[in-house]
Amino acid sequence: MTNELLPTTVVGSYVQPEWLVDRNNLKGRLPPRIRAHEIWRVDPEFLESAQNDATLLAIHDMERAGIDIVTDGEVRRESYSNRVATALGGVDTKNPGTAIDRTGHPNPVPRISGPIRRKRPIEVDDVKFLRAATDRKVKITLPGPFTMTQQAQNDFYDSDEAAAMDYAAAVNEEIHALFTAGADVVQLDEPYMQARPDIAKQYAIKAINRALEGVEGETAVHICFGYAHVVHERPEGYSFLQELEECSADQISIETAQSNLDLKILNELPSKKIILGVLDLSTEEIETPDTIADRIRRAFNYVSADRIIVAPDCGMKYMRRDVAFGKLKAMCDGATIVRREL
Repeated sequence: MTNELLPTTVVGSYVQPEWLVDRNNLKGRLPPRIRAHEIWRVDPEFLESAQNDATLLAIHDMERAGIDIVTDGEVRRESYSNRVATALGGVDTKNPGTAIDRTGHPNPVPRISGPIRRKRPIEVDDVKFLRAATDRKVKITLPGPFTMTQQAQNDFYDSDEAAAMDYAAAVNEEIHALFTAGADVVQLDEPYMQARPDIAKQYAIKAINRALEGVEGETAVHICFGYAHVVHERPEGYSFLQELEECSADQISIETAQSNLDLKILNELPSKKIILGVLDLSTEEIETPDTIADRIRRAFNYVSADRIIVAPDCGMKYMRRDVAFGKLKAMCDGATIVRREL
């Protein structure tokens, strides 16, 4: 049964087992934007079965920790974005382009060579598998249209905005199918709105609203400062956040623990539920439930408790599994402390 007050969730990714992926390869590179088959340790013949087993492990860990709204841990993905970005029509996957990552380094990326279109279901089977594996509420994530545009080389459209709007239309079709497949929440990951705020202010909200057009289920947008494993310096505040009040998503996912964010910015999002990041993923130290409870209480000066969903700051794929589980358990226990006070 889902806790209705201060429900807990994860941002998206959980730890992939050592027997499934080469974690040294994964951690020694920028997050892949094109396909990175070399990450997988399992032969292609058995890969899907292995990914299913690892997904069940991730779901089980979340349930044991006490998570109310679970994901599939993004276990089948090489990164949060490339599974969707390389499955769309109009992308030349054999001849990738190059784009500058948010760390300032060049990274191979999908090259847009034609009109972006959704050719087939991409994550629908993932939702069906997740829905069959748990009786808890389920969330699925996919990269948003602005971030996918920033992670591509545009060799077709007259402007990046035009590309983003076609990405948005393709994402919109997928979102409708994900809710039909059984998702309770669908989340768009849009970290590049924070990485490139000046460009985002031109058309990111327009693209997100197109991606969510006609969608009736509960939707979220995640914006962050990047994986702590990859991006080490954290600004004290968001460069793009209050603009999200104008988007049609129901929930906005932010990180507060790693950056010790000044939560008064939440006054700028009065109509949104807040997925409140309270786990610092830059350290392997497992927080105490009391520490988590304090981080949750900080938000009450700006957001009522019935608008808060408790979560880690970002995805957990780069962590050790024992540490990730310990942090999730502490997070759920901390939420329980505050819930009892209320």
